[in-house]
Amino acid sequence: MTIACFIRYDIDPFQRDAFRDYAENWGRIIPRCGGNLIGYFLPLEGTNYEAWGLVGFDSLAAYEAYRARLRLDPESRANFAMAQEKRFILREERTFTEVVEGAFQKAAQ
Repeated sequence: MTIACFIRYDIDPFQRDAFRDYAENWGRIIPRCGGNLIGYFLPLEGTNYEAWGLVGFDSLAAYEAYRARLRLDPESRANFAMAQEKRFILREERTFTEVVEGAFQKAAQ
């Protein structure tokens, strides 16, 4: 993995459980469609409306191929539709970051 797609969500804090369901669905969909799911994260302390998703790829071309597979995947389409219907995502931003190899996944000693 050389890049990560960092997704920042503003969510309706009163629909936290709906976002959890949405994120858990991606736990099945993203790996099947070719993304390296690093994780989804809900707010715990402090701000109650900010959630995150992180997905890794070998390249931007790999990301584009993944996005094409997502558009065709029935469960992916249903998950997007559920989010639109329930309207628990108020805003979404995507940023692509480069992995710093010497400072990535270092375990505590």
